[in-house]
Amino acid sequence: MKSATIPPLRVTTELRNDAESVLLEGESLSSFVEESLRRQIVRRKMNQEFIARGLAAGEKAKSTGQYASKDEVIHSLHSILEGSEQK
Repeated sequence: MKSATIPPLRVTTELRNDAESVLLEGESLSSFVEESLRRQIVRRKMNQEFIARGLAAGEKAKSTGQYASKDEVIHSLHSILEGSEQK
């Protein structure tokens, strides 16, 4: 598989020094930047999916006329939180 490159990134000396100061033993600045990019991509995809699910739920509620009250939502969230604390 061919590899591609990311465009060069111009940063301040301070930012580069800060990045280098947190590198783990044996870690390169390139691998740090690559891992950061991968994590940000995952985070943004998850955020896009979350928003899409919310918009779809809103459309479904609008089309069916079935809405949850704030008390129902809060109760549901508390139940989820309590379930995660027991694990």
